[in-house]
Amino acid sequence: MWWYQKINVISTLLLLTASLCHNKLTCKEGESGPSHESMQAVFDLQAFRPVVNLSNPTVTNISFTLYAVLGVNEKTQILTTFLWLRLYWHHEFLVWDPSKCDGVSRISLPVKKLWSPDIIIYEFVDDDVSQACPYVYVNHTGHIRWDRMLRLVSACNLEIFSFPFDVQNCTFTFGSYMHTIRDVRVSPALTFKEMSGNSKRYLEASGEWELVDIMGETSILKFGIDEWDIITFWVVIKRRPVLYVVNLLIPSSFLMLIDILSFYLPPHSVDRASFKMTLILGYTVFLLIMNDLLPSTANGTPIIGIYFSVCLALMVISLLETVIITNVLHNNSMKHHQVPHWVKVVVLKHIANLICYHWQENSQPSSVNGEKTPEAPGPIIQSESKTLAENPISNEGTAAMAELQQICQHLSELRAHLSSMQKENTQQEEWCHVGYVLDFLLFRIYLLLITCYALVIISMWCIWISPS
Repeated sequence: MWWYQKINVISTLLLLTASLCHNKLTCKEGESGPSHESMQAVFDLQAFRPVVNLSNPTVTNISFTLYAVLGVNEKTQILTTFLWLRLYWHHEFLVWDPSKCDGVSRISLPVKKLWSPDIIIYEFVDDDVSQACPYVYVNHTGHIRWDRMLRLVSACNLEIFSFPFDVQNCTFTFGSYMHTIRDVRVSPALTFKEMSGNSKRYLEASGEWELVDIMGETSILKFGIDEWDIITFWVVIKRRPVLYVVNLLIPSSFLMLIDILSFYLPPHSVDRASFKMTLILGYTVFLLIMNDLLPSTANGTPIIGIYFSVCLALMVISLLETVIITNVLHNNSMKHHQVPHWVKVVVLKHIANLICYHWQENSQPSSVNGEKTPEAPGPIIQSESKTLAENPISNEGTAAMAELQQICQHLSELRAHLSSMQKENTQQEEWCHVGYVLDFLLFRIYLLLITCYALVIISMWCIWISPS
């Protein structure tokens, strides 16, 4: 007999619905607002959509105010916000005459006692842990307003390539979960411009994010043969880059500037190489410390990460250039290798003229330790000894001649040694000029690379910073 009891319940509800459709809520004398009995009849219809004609859909008006941006997790692609959500809909059974109810035109009722639209946000990915509002305001015309505080954890496709000048565009899609377009329709309660203005006015606890704009549109979602009415909001937020510029970009730029200035150290000094290695070590420690500030995703790497990697690569190239110049200045010159002719033509002539490097070859004998090399008197002594040999001499003259020949031999050895030192000094001087020319050339190429790289990075960031 269960079906018989079910028919009785349905018939009773239908009769009660018919009575409410034709009669407004009653108010007893001496009471403010509708009577408890008439309200209880409405509460008994909680499971039914509050319309007289079920073919008429219930229109739900939606508006929200973005109160705070609580967090953006680039790795999990999740946006956490706090919303003030407001829903409006019409309850055709909650209607009364204020003149017969002591002038009461609005009352508050428990939301659990009334039918409410099952409006959800399709991007929701976590439980709502915000404080629930258990009451709704009901107007005498049957219009209901439900204010909610919503901590929204939603999925969002976050683009971090332009970090820290990135702008994120996240969507909030409101719609009914169960009721199709035939039962529930949704529409914005305010214009999108008004929602954006209210959110900018009340936005707090934003931290590094600021609201740019809120846009939206209504559309129909099709799934098979069913259709749902939805509203899609686009919430555009922009990151405030001051923190990252001060903590990341400026220190990195200072380290790069010091690396550039290190080229003014003498290239033949070993201190330049050790200084550059210390600088690279310091830059690596800087990257490790600042690694927590950089966002990380599985989809891509922000351009600032590429920027730091290229800066580190440029420092390594700078150290490699110092190693090459040190090898040219020390290794080749210490082995007393003569500068090849093609090196003299290419480096000391063409490249030196290209970079405006001027040097003069010494036509006079080179000096040793700042003093001119004395001319050896060997030929003069030899001519004198030859003259003495032609003339007969005594025993005393023979002894003097032997001593004179010994002195001449020592002077010849000294002259050969000075000539060898002069040749070595000339070779070292030529290799030194080759090293200086190559150092100036590589330094200018290094400056050109850094300048082009900085212009490209600054141009890209300026495009992202400028309003679209």
